[in-house]
Amino acid sequence: MNNYYRPRGFGGFSLFPPVIKKLLIINGVLFFLLTLLNNLSFNGLPGWYIINRWFALNPLGGVDAAGQSYNFQFWQLITYQFMHGGFGHILFNMFALWMFGIEIENMWGAKKFFTFYLLCGVAAGLFHLFLSPLFGLSSAVTIGASGSIYGVMIAFALFFPDRPIYLYFFIPIKAKYLITFLVLMEIMLVDSAGSSIAHLAHLGGALAAFIFIMFDKDSSISLKRILNWNFYLSSRHNPFSNLQNPFKKEDKNVEKAKFYEISNDAKDKEKEVTQEQIDKILDKISKSGYQNLTSKEKKILFEASKKID
Repeated sequence: MNNYYRPRGFGGFSLFPPVIKKLLIINGVLFFLLTLLNNLSFNGLPGWYIINRWFALNPLGGVDAAGQSYNFQFWQLITYQFMHGGFGHILFNMFALWMFGIEIENMWGAKKFFTFYLLCGVAAGLFHLFLSPLFGLSSAVTIGASGSIYGVMIAFALFFPDRPIYLYFFIPIKAKYLITFLVLMEIMLVDSAGSSIAHLAHLGGALAAFIFIMFDKDSSISLKRILNWNFYLSSRHNPFSNLQNPFKKEDKNVEKAKFYEISNDAKDKEKEVTQEQIDKILDKISKSGYQNLTSKEKKILFEASKKID
């Protein structure tokens, strides 16, 4: 079981879970250092050119502004995620990471969240690299954490679809509507002429997040129940058949999940939990977050996932 971060107090970075805290610090420090290096010169070459050539995500083909072939390296799929083109760029990305990522990391734990974050960024880079030529987009280096951020936003929309997000700080819009709108806008703007925004990278990060969560056996979301996703995952024809939801019914006769609860009155007293109770708890998580469950609801959810017959 993951050791979940629990925010304490109301001061400083104590409110931030560990991975998000480190990501904010690393991105901020690197932005400051790269800004300084951009204005220096090395062997007659500007600092920004050297940095972009080795650490930004270079296209697979073509030549840069200096007439040199682009220099793609596999590590750039990671390093480009920690580079930003300006203060507004890093401010928006880090604000979105804080806004949408805290509850996801609190729910998943640090290790899983960090893996998810990097995977979304890598998928975003690959999506951009291989699909840009198909859309006839001009070759250019790519920087920024936006692909990873879109992945985090998709995760938030799937886990908390009805959570209100206050647009311009006072217009409430449900997460599922706002984030769906943003993704649709990215699709519409993919081949926009002269755009300096890597819309394909945003879509790649969003798609990676969707696939990750849909096939993650520990991610219980309302969309899976609506699509009867558990039935699909349990099909013997499905290559992911081992990824089964712990709350799915194995046959028509199984109506209840049994678990043992230790109480002061009687230890090892057998309790029964209906599927309807479990669904209500999962719906509560999607609306108000895991942290708002009562101790009893958390215990029911945990024990039911372990003791299901």
